[in-house]
Amino acid sequence: MPDRSDHTDRPTYWLTRFLILRLLGIVYAVAFLVAINQILPLIGSHGLTPVDLFIRRVADALGYTGGFFRLPSVFWWNHSDTALLTGAWIGFVLSCIVAAGFANALILFMLWFLYMSFCNIGQEWYGYGWEIQLLETGFLAIFLTPLLDPRPFPRREPPLPIIILFRWLICRIMFGAGLIKLRGDEVWRNSTALYYHFETQPMPGPLSRWFHFLPRLLLRMGVWFNWLAELVAPLFVFGPRIARHIAGVIIILLQIVLILSGNLSFLNWLTIIPALACFDDAFWARILPHTLTRRAEQAAGTAMPSRPMTITAWTVTVIIGLLSIQPVFNMLSPNQIMNTSFDPLNLVNTYGAFGSVGQQRYNIVFEGTYDNIPTDSATWKEYPYKGLPTSPDQRPPQVAPYHLRFDWQMWFAAMSTPDDYPWTLTLIAKLLHNDPGALSLFASNPFPNKPPLYIRAILYHYSFAPPDNPGHHWWTRQTIGAPWLPAMAADDPRLLEYLGTSGKTP
Repeated sequence: MPDRSDHTDRPTYWLTRFLILRLLGIVYAVAFLVAINQILPLIGSHGLTPVDLFIRRVADALGYTGGFFRLPSVFWWNHSDTALLTGAWIGFVLSCIVAAGFANALILFMLWFLYMSFCNIGQEWYGYGWEIQLLETGFLAIFLTPLLDPRPFPRREPPLPIIILFRWLICRIMFGAGLIKLRGDEVWRNSTALYYHFETQPMPGPLSRWFHFLPRLLLRMGVWFNWLAELVAPLFVFGPRIARHIAGVIIILLQIVLILSGNLSFLNWLTIIPALACFDDAFWARILPHTLTRRAEQAAGTAMPSRPMTITAWTVTVIIGLLSIQPVFNMLSPNQIMNTSFDPLNLVNTYGAFGSVGQQRYNIVFEGTYDNIPTDSATWKEYPYKGLPTSPDQRPPQVAPYHLRFDWQMWFAAMSTPDDYPWTLTLIAKLLHNDPGALSLFASNPFPNKPPLYIRAILYHYSFAPPDNPGHHWWTRQTIGAPWLPAMAADDPRLLEYLGTSGKTP
């Protein structure tokens, strides 16, 4: 493809749009696949936090109309289990269509609104920063494409204002993440954060232990590279072509390291998407297959201007600019908060991750027993997580870009008390009845024939075992204090009282 970035011709972004939409389709597909597999045991009619109870509480406070405008969702009208699964499957199919190369504004709008519908009724299970980041990214993508033409290379050129908005998004994501670390934990400022991060992050991956035991100098250099990617590179995403390309490469390299070193859901894959806007067609032409670049060149040669697309793109740019004022003030404020939306549609948000890094890893492990007397001397069997560590000889699995929402919430719960996570009582009640939905959240059921008589939750301190340890264990662990939740039977008054007052059933 000819270099369209010289002094005689402006840069073009046909290949950039192609890559942004393909990767966005993949991320959407993963996100909706997560909903297909997990939405019912989490918020279904018999889930841990049923959506019906949530919608009733919101409606009591705001009314149904007020609730819809505060938390827009198609599930205000029908939130049955069938409706939730149908919405997830529709989203997954549309995502696969986009990932396969076919996208228009109509399809992308449906994906955006459908995913927002899950986020707004998903409660704490959908309270992660990457949910609103996906919504903001998905909203901008709507305006990259024609209204109806779904071809990979339609006759309408990608609007430059939307490409610039993608750069504005990656600038805020990275700079906000850097500032929250700079203002947050001392371990970031003294460059020791990576002494702990790989071990204490929510869900370590297969390579996390290798990263954890790297020489301390390399770990300190990793923090310095993080500062480069989060505080320096974002300043150049609007710069000259070479500076912009270098900034984009640095940002993407950081995301690749994070992908290799842990299981941060689809966050890092999602963050790569707006970073792609740092590159133009001339850059991609040196990397991508010649047949693809020729198709982009042919599309550029036959492109027709679209006044409606241009007007819409500039209108969206003005709206995003106005909505950016509050997030920017927050980002620059000494009281910066992270991962927050400032409008009901999540159009412009503030981001940040790991402002503080825990130096100790705690995990809650649920255990059951058939014994009539549930003391420490009873025979307890553990419910293994799908992602979180349970057994010391369990190698951390590769989960990302898939997202195990239950495991993540249990990581947070281990740093708190059961009072802050009352649905853990619902979980115990369900495990005491061998509820299939609750059991689907774990890797396996240690009581396949009949449910246990008692369930308890034990808090452990976990540490990576050295790679050369004699037992070839991945972890060492020690019990911390009294049980996080004491042993309870199905007829335990504490369980029955909670289930009765909360309106939930085992």
